[in-house]
Amino acid sequence: MSTVETIGDPRTAGEILAWSRASVQPALRAAVDTLPGSLRRIAGYHFGWLDETGAPADGDGGKALRPALVLLCAEAVGGGPGAVPAAVAVELVHNFSLLHDDVMDGDVTRRHRATAWHVFGTGAAILAGDALLTLAMDVLAPSGQPALRVLGNAVQDLVEGQIADLSFETRIDVVVPECVRMAERKTGSLVGASCALGALAGGATPERAGELRLFGDQLGLAFQFIDDLLGIWGDPAVTGKPVHNDLRSRKKSLPVVSALTSGTPAGRELAELYQADALTEAELARAADLVELAGGRAWCRAQADDLLGEARARLRAARPERRAAIGLETLARLATHRDH
Repeated sequence: MSTVETIGDPRTAGEILAWSRASVQPALRAAVDTLPGSLRRIAGYHFGWLDETGAPADGDGGKALRPALVLLCAEAVGGGPGAVPAAVAVELVHNFSLLHDDVMDGDVTRRHRATAWHVFGTGAAILAGDALLTLAMDVLAPSGQPALRVLGNAVQDLVEGQIADLSFETRIDVVVPECVRMAERKTGSLVGASCALGALAGGATPERAGELRLFGDQLGLAFQFIDDLLGIWGDPAVTGKPVHNDLRSRKKSLPVVSALTSGTPAGRELAELYQADALTEAELARAADLVELAGGRAWCRAQADDLLGEARARLRAARPERRAAIGLETLARLATHRDH
């Protein structure tokens, strides 16, 4: 994690995320503790607080990037700790989506251990995700209708993006613009909503809240570009998922669609591989090479860099408080230059 060298906030990204977790986790755990016992156990396991038997554990609960964005965007407009409920709500929504994603994708590992559905069953994991979504709205309700509308719209976008992602698996005609639009909805919308909710909690004017929302939209899309690269080339020891994971399930991720539509020999060979019922380890390695040869890897990296530049411009337009601005810059670099 790089350290910000500008005077004002010398914290590393890791320190900012640790501060955010310390600020949000007590309220997050208190919210989850209100769930009925069976759902509380599944959620606690998913968050890393419990093991498979329900005993206390110290597992990896994820980066918690979205809650940190909520808190920093509130500070950016002069607000403070009143943003904690919004931070809890977006983390609950994010984990609702992860529980469902793991079921739909058939992933058996997340954060270096078995996924919740693999331990407790498909139906139980889906219902636990539903419970987290409902809980998110309950936690946010005292913040008022505008905040609920922001989060509700983000959830609708997220679900629409996930439906598009699923539909791509059975199609051979997916093109880059619709893949980007899917990523905007599936990932960008909730990151943008996190920034907007923080701005609302901090009492921002509509203009400043709008700029911070756009900062989050651009950053969230950049995050997905990097996520898709890690889905192919990420180190399993760091990501907690198998190498070539997205290729194994023949996902039409951003680098893959870029390669498939490149019109190159490598893209055509990749299309042939993607028609197979199953790929061997050697074929998976070849597919990864083909995506890179067709330009998919370089294109994603360039897109993420461009989006980071656009996000920074939106952040400057919001006229943020200095310390929060530096923290947001730090998290933006983390989101686009990470290994997990």
